[in-house]
Amino acid sequence: MNDGFTFTVGIITVSDKGFSGERIDESGPVIEELLKPVGGIIKKYIIVPDEKKEIKKAMLEMSDIMKIDLILTSGGTGFSPRDITPEATLDVIEKNVPGIPEAMRAESLKITPNAMLSRAVAGIRNKSLIINLPGSPKGVKESLNVILPALKHGIEILRGEASECATNPISPRTIDSDS
Repeated sequence: MNDGFTFTVGIITVSDKGFSGERIDESGPVIEELLKPVGGIIKKYIIVPDEKKEIKKAMLEMSDIMKIDLILTSGGTGFSPRDITPEATLDVIEKNVPGIPEAMRAESLKITPNAMLSRAVAGIRNKSLIINLPGSPKGVKESLNVILPALKHGIEILRGEASECATNPISPRTIDSDS
């Protein structure tokens, strides 16, 4: 299943109840289960409360200090008053990658109209790709299955290991306005 490609992963579960021990995090283990077979090496897995400062601190440590390739958050992307993960992510990222959450929402809309209520974002900080995932194990699995096919290429580009263009360059064409 894996062609030898490996990448480092940081998992941030955002949950007040998970942080306080009132609830067992089920989404983080789903992320691990799906990424390990495709070369994901889990470097850090942390549960933080729904506090912008704590979410940002975890992301900054993983991107700036640990130099993790892929940082995945789980939870805090809905409409609840304490759901603040997208705002924390937007404060941290340097470049937005809207296609990732758009693809996740588009696929999820085939299952439930509630998918349009997701506020998940994705972006780049330094050479780390940061993606907000839903908080439920089912949502995590659905979202990761949508984006997994593109992750390798994205990570290779961030590492400087792949070209951003297709492998077969398009030959220049001249358009004759008189035709």
